[in-house]
Amino acid sequence: MKVPLLDIKAQLSAIEVDMKAAINAVVDSTAYIMGPAVAELEERIAAYSGAEFAVGVSSGTDALLVSLMALDVGPGDIVLTTPYSFFATAGTIARLGATIALVDIDPASYNLDPEALRAWFEREKDKADRVKAIIPVHLYGQCADMDKILKIAESRGIAVVEDAAQAIGASYPSSAGLKKAGSMGTFGCFSFFPSKNLGGIGDGGMVITNDAALAEKVRLLRNHGAHPKYYHALIGGNFRLDTVQAAVLLVKLPYLEGWHAMRRENAAYYDKLLAGAAIKTPALSFEREHHIYNQYVISVPEKRDELRVWLSQNDIGNEVYYPIAFHEQECFRALGYAEGDFPHSEYAARHTIALPVYSELTRPMQEWVVEMILEFYR
Repeated sequence: MKVPLLDIKAQLSAIEVDMKAAINAVVDSTAYIMGPAVAELEERIAAYSGAEFAVGVSSGTDALLVSLMALDVGPGDIVLTTPYSFFATAGTIARLGATIALVDIDPASYNLDPEALRAWFEREKDKADRVKAIIPVHLYGQCADMDKILKIAESRGIAVVEDAAQAIGASYPSSAGLKKAGSMGTFGCFSFFPSKNLGGIGDGGMVITNDAALAEKVRLLRNHGAHPKYYHALIGGNFRLDTVQAAVLLVKLPYLEGWHAMRRENAAYYDKLLAGAAIKTPALSFEREHHIYNQYVISVPEKRDELRVWLSQNDIGNEVYYPIAFHEQECFRALGYAEGDFPHSEYAARHTIALPVYSELTRPMQEWVVEMILEFYR
């Protein structure tokens, strides 16, 4: 049985006609740059995520970048984040000339560990005043423990930029009530890369915030800092969200909660099938309904890479998110970290595999995936 890691085409059956009609409407309108669909999507994403403002941008990477630019992050500043995420989380910090400081992950959730964050400030007292922002990542579709992270940040007057690229629609049971991913920090950043639960047909992203002045600054920065046209108050970039991407996402957005629910059902079925096996299934920091399962990531005791080959030989899609932690990347060697500095991130990089969990996955497909995993270890 062939089981792809992700089957975007399987999603099209319910939306293809409407999606192509939306694309054609953009083509006919000739409003290709900052057309009306962009403003409509911004309004609807803000409402969906529980934020006051949303600003469409060109990618999840640029959402992070423009958020840090809006905070005036630059040389001499420190930005704290996790060693275990997609490259953009750290890469955007480096692009602005700021210093990357890393804090290890919680070994169960793979999200930034608040206690390790607290320990960093206690250990690095001489650097604490230089910290401009903290970037927690809501990895795989589950929120980091934001109450604890925000308490640390707020006590020191530090901005928090939520990397929610994989987590649009995920929720967090905060002490102030249920909150959506991205709505709790200074900024929240989403990606609409095609593999995301809410994916476009190319690159796209969104920045959300509850601060009107910062929202306006992001709007300026995404368009070369210009307002009105040709008059530049700031030095920004070309970070605009394409109208055609906004139109496609508007078609998909009403289906998103249903797709989340289907992924949760698939994750629960995997958990059941793998119960009792010497395999660590994804930990739930909170209730299952708060997780959106952008990825279903298992941790295996040994022979991870051999298992991947075995799965591929049996037509089962799989991936490693991510095979190398930031401090071990060649481009970040100058940070001065060494192997063993972040043991939980290093273990995750060497022992985890993402299994297919997309909404249209069938029960027989899942049973085949688990059967092959168990057979390998037998």
